[in-house]
Amino acid sequence: MPKKYGLTKQVKNVLDSKIRFGHSKYEDKKIGITADYIYSISTYKSYLKHGCYFVKWAKSAHGCKDLDSAKPFINEYLQMRIDSGLSPYTQKLEAAALAKIYGCSANDFVKTDTRHRADIKRSRGEKVRDKHFSEKRNQEFVNFCKATGLRRSEITSLKSSQLVFDEDNKSYFLDIVGKGGRRRLAPILSDEAVERVKNADGLVWSKIPNGADIHAYRSDYCTAIYNKHARPLDKIPKKERYCCRSDLKGVWYDKKAMLIASSALGHNRISVIAAHYIRK
Repeated sequence: MPKKYGLTKQVKNVLDSKIRFGHSKYEDKKIGITADYIYSISTYKSYLKHGCYFVKWAKSAHGCKDLDSAKPFINEYLQMRIDSGLSPYTQKLEAAALAKIYGCSANDFVKTDTRHRADIKRSRGEKVRDKHFSEKRNQEFVNFCKATGLRRSEITSLKSSQLVFDEDNKSYFLDIVGKGGRRRLAPILSDEAVERVKNADGLVWSKIPNGADIHAYRSDYCTAIYNKHARPLDKIPKKERYCCRSDLKGVWYDKKAMLIASSALGHNRISVIAAHYIRK
């Protein structure tokens, strides 16, 4: 007789079957199979955590013993979580986790709240800084982050061999393999950062400060790239302008400059940098 697993083990087994670490999400997106897989460990852990929250609730509230019997109660659970005051970000994360587990779309579930840029706490406005991290004492690191726009994981593994010089433009770039295995050339915005990479023996940074607000520095980098390439909005056709929505309604950007900045950061969609990175 086959062994019957508990609900949390069933969730783990389903998610384990969708692991595709080390594969290029960017390439898989071209053939339309990304919905079937999970490409990062952090996403896997998040989905596992929130999936287990759901099945434990389903077992307690409705006596469910397997994933199929729990599925009809997804909307009830998500609505309960929405009504509890859960942030729109977490609402969407939970819906995405359950969609991945059940092999469907989050659009099949109850509608979650809309995320607004003003509600994002990470690196926005008067943020609370880590009292153990001093930007003054770590000024070279901070400047390096602002000049390269790298993610924490990308800085951690960065080596001097990734430095690339473009003869045509007489500019330096970093050859980066980022999230989802997507490769990009990230422009370097300062001579100081170039020298740091050139002179590195092994890793460029052997230790990364835990308290550094790297997301904020990526935002500074994105804004600098955008401003460098942005054209006067009144001088370009309307179809080449990007109109922000929601709480940024009325803010316009140059699509061409956005694409350049988005590519430098390692993102596919300009809507992502409009909502989370560019600062007027």
